[in-house]
Amino acid sequence: MKEKGKLVRIAGPVVVAVGINARMYDLVKVGNENLMGEVIQVDGDRVTIQVYEDTSGIKPGEPVVNMGLPLSVKLGPGLLTSIYDGIQRPLPVLSKKMGDYIQRGVTASGLDESKKWEFRALVKKGDKASPGMIIGEVQETETIKHRILAPPEEKYEGKIKEIKSGKFTVNDVVGKLENGAELRLSHEWPVRVPRRLAEKSAPNMPLITGQRIFDGLFPLAKGGVAAIPGPFGAGKTVSQQQLAKWSDADIVVYIGCGERGNEMTEVLTEFPHLKDPKTGKPLMNRTVLIANTSNMPVAAREASIYTGITIAEYYRDQGYSVALMADSTSRWAEAMREISSRLEEMPGEEGYPAYLSTRLAEFYERAGIGKTLSGDIGSVSVIGAVSPPGGDFSEPVTQNTLRVTKTFWALDAKLSQRRHFPSINWLTSYSLYNKTLEPWYSEHVNPNWSRMMAEIMSILQEEEKLLEIVQLVGSDALPEKQQLTLEVARMIREFFLQQNAFHDIDTYCEPKKTYMLAETILYFGDRAKQALEEGIAIATLLNLKSKDEIANVKFVKDYEKELNKIKLSIDREFNKVEQGGQ
Repeated sequence: MKEKGKLVRIAGPVVVAVGINARMYDLVKVGNENLMGEVIQVDGDRVTIQVYEDTSGIKPGEPVVNMGLPLSVKLGPGLLTSIYDGIQRPLPVLSKKMGDYIQRGVTASGLDESKKWEFRALVKKGDKASPGMIIGEVQETETIKHRILAPPEEKYEGKIKEIKSGKFTVNDVVGKLENGAELRLSHEWPVRVPRRLAEKSAPNMPLITGQRIFDGLFPLAKGGVAAIPGPFGAGKTVSQQQLAKWSDADIVVYIGCGERGNEMTEVLTEFPHLKDPKTGKPLMNRTVLIANTSNMPVAAREASIYTGITIAEYYRDQGYSVALMADSTSRWAEAMREISSRLEEMPGEEGYPAYLSTRLAEFYERAGIGKTLSGDIGSVSVIGAVSPPGGDFSEPVTQNTLRVTKTFWALDAKLSQRRHFPSINWLTSYSLYNKTLEPWYSEHVNPNWSRMMAEIMSILQEEEKLLEIVQLVGSDALPEKQQLTLEVARMIREFFLQQNAFHDIDTYCEPKKTYMLAETILYFGDRAKQALEEGIAIATLLNLKSKDEIANVKFVKDYEKELNKIKLSIDREFNKVEQGGQ
């Protein structure tokens, strides 16, 4: 029998109850409307609860029921293509029940419990079972096979007594072990407990994003973590959506955590119509969306991040590569700050709780690549957007995120005002994965990849120094060699770093094209340097037509043919100039 207590204090989403014997993070039903909540503080017989729904109208004396379990998500076939709120309630199902406005106290299963799935067993009677092993598979969407796992708990160690293939719902028993443990297509997992890997390994291959500035200058490894901080309007959400669309992960989990309703609406309306570039099928076939807008209760916002990462870990355990986008972790931290203040905890810097850095680290540490319990290799790569107030990167959420992430993509409001997109500032951004990923790029793209990208970065850094002088004396006062550096840097910025997210071809750039574009720009720079040494005037070199043709290659499918033609044009023009022709 579930234990009943009563409410004695209400402060927004934080309420206090007496008369229940609860443990930390136990799930509870609060008030006459059965609002869902979670225990966050235990003080003798007084229990503090954060409620995931609006608490207006509830009063002291109303009942509180302890469910005796922590907040968990239901994991099984049917997760893909779903749109959930922060506590895994399917929004389309709720919408059918009550229209556009979610009523309080309404619950719905995270998976469709009536749908029957065609299950094919991959193990047989008498086989040895172990926690986390793959026992069979279900064709979840046109493109993704869902590998059914034995739950990663000790009781699933033993011999299989019976197992059958056929059509089953997520709650049907498909097999049993000799110790009595039952196998189903789904199982539940507490969101705050990381799912374990058999062995974690160091990331050694890149998450290819199709965005030149990311793949070329600041790469992210599969199983790595990246942060995209930036002020309002700098392009965080578009960058996150580009990564969700084009990254070469098998599964995408997109968490809209505390974002504005109109931005989330864009995601919810656009994603179902997007085509997967790999298969031509809808991108939603391999996507899970979690929508928790800024007007939804703060407690559910705090939980949404954990719900998302648990779903990502579940697909990683099946041997898939998963990319998780959290947009934005600042709103999550703000939810923590609000709950912490209602608990009357000692505030830390800027009012955030003292444990902010620990919670951020715990979340990002759940990313990684390694051997799963079933023996496959799976990975979770986490990309967290940060929204620092006023674009101030010295504020606590950005600084604490920097401590735990190895890739930092800093968005710049000035670049976005100049219509330079993606507005990633190449001077303040960095990646600590460059050295680790060098062997992969050398083997799969070109042995000169790292040298080429290092040269591009040094030209951009040189340009920054020269621009300070240019502002004082003008570019004509610079030596010719430095005028050439400025021109090559301009070409890198405009032809290479700028990318149009809304152009059919330029929206995605494969690593080979990224390399060839960079190589062609630097080839022009090298020929121009030689010509300068031979006494050709800089004005003549800056008027050459061939260099401007490189800009158009971004929008061309057959880029190899075009770039080879441009190289020949560059050679022709330089040969003519060097021989004294016009």
